[in-house]
Amino acid sequence: MRILIVEDEPGIYNFLKQGLEEESYIVDIAEEGKKGLRLALTGEYDLLLLDWMVPGLSGIEICRQFRKDFKETPILFLTAKDTVDETIFGLQSGANDYIKKPFHFEELLERIKVQLRPKSGEHSVFILGNITLNTGTHQVIKGDEEVNLTQKEFALLEYLIRNKGMVCRRARIIESVWDIHFEYNTSVIDLYINALRKKLNLGEDENYIQTVRGIGYIAKES
Repeated sequence: MRILIVEDEPGIYNFLKQGLEEESYIVDIAEEGKKGLRLALTGEYDLLLLDWMVPGLSGIEICRQFRKDFKETPILFLTAKDTVDETIFGLQSGANDYIKKPFHFEELLERIKVQLRPKSGEHSVFILGNITLNTGTHQVIKGDEEVNLTQKEFALLEYLIRNKGMVCRRARIIESVWDIHFEYNTSVIDLYINALRKKLNLGEDENYIQTVRGIGYIAKES
């Protein structure tokens, strides 16, 4: 999942970037509004995190212009403004949610997760090279053929594809896929990765699941 943060205070955006990347999100930063809007319109983000008052172009104006073409992408405002009228104004401009500074990171994280949660009846399709993973039908297709995976293999592949382009650390994989939140021998991940590679029948030019020595794995299309 890719998130754009438009925020001009280094202390805030560095804190957010570090925290969100530890949660396996891919994070880009824009310190002023015009750059923020340009990235928002071209970056294919899953969520925008906008400060209301940034130089160049306000968060409100970014939200309004972005909403002309992108109707569904969630937008959260970070701001010190907290009157009822200001809250209503922000939501009417197209924001999905609103959190007042200062805030607890854990609360913001939960608000982000709520916005990124698939709607009832909505299924997600993820692409990695010639591999298609559909969470709704629980199918994996490579080329024109369906690949039969176990539940854990499917969950592991889904986690890697959802975080495509970002290094997935072993500890985070074991927590997210196996729901183990204590010190654990993560070598089991290697066994499942090898099984995935074999079942997906990855050729020499299909190095989609790469090992990052000493750290974990990364899903890449090249």
